[in-house]
Amino acid sequence: MPPLNSIVMCFGDLPHANMKRFISLELNKRSFKTMKSIPFDKKKHLYRNEAFAELVKDAVRFFNGTPVHSLPPPETFLGTGVYALYYIGQNPLYRKYSELNRLAYNYPIYVGKAVPKGWRQARISDNSLNQSRELNNRLREYSRNIAVGAGLSLQEFMCRFVILEDEGSDMIGTIEAALIKLNQPLWNVAVDGFGNHDPGRGRYEQAKSDWDVIHSGRSWAERCNGIPKDESIILANIERHLKSIGGQL
Repeated sequence: MPPLNSIVMCFGDLPHANMKRFISLELNKRSFKTMKSIPFDKKKHLYRNEAFAELVKDAVRFFNGTPVHSLPPPETFLGTGVYALYYIGQNPLYRKYSELNRLAYNYPIYVGKAVPKGWRQARISDNSLNQSRELNNRLREYSRNIAVGAGLSLQEFMCRFVILEDEGSDMIGTIEAALIKLNQPLWNVAVDGFGNHDPGRGRYEQAKSDWDVIHSGRSWAERCNGIPKDESIILANIERHLKSIGGQL
């Protein structure tokens, strides 16, 4: 391929704008030829950082040491973060959770998160100048869901939560995932749907969630007209999952 200066000389009579366009195209063509794909090597893509792993473990330890409150918490508060719900009631379906949590709240039945508004689109962090009541509101929303759920009583639940601000709010999803992986909460991994919201007008062709099948009462869920999972299958899944947590009592 001839050097670029000789190409410029050959087209010296071109109008200036056309020459600039030609040179730009020539440069792009040469650059493209040099940008060849290299063989795949997983090691060049794999990120590992022990400090990051320790940070997540430290956050989980802090979470497990936070105070436990009634559901919903007795006071409203600002902030976003991660929360866990604990069952301590007498419903035979969840009695094992009551027994496991009798001396300490170590076995959540559900773990969730409340992120800052706009977080999914713009990664907005929660800080002292931009605080919301997302965590408080989420706990109160789920309190209402439990209160209308068949076979459940709000007094049979407790909660704990961690508030994450500033850069810490960017860790909300990571900490939630770590707690779910560690605790395998029943309503996260074996019974689908507790965290669902009203799908909205025109979207009720979907089926009721597993949670709404066994704890009917949410008015919007009753409008779902799809074919739900058979209750016997859901109950079998619950029984199987409960055998996998906490060992033999």
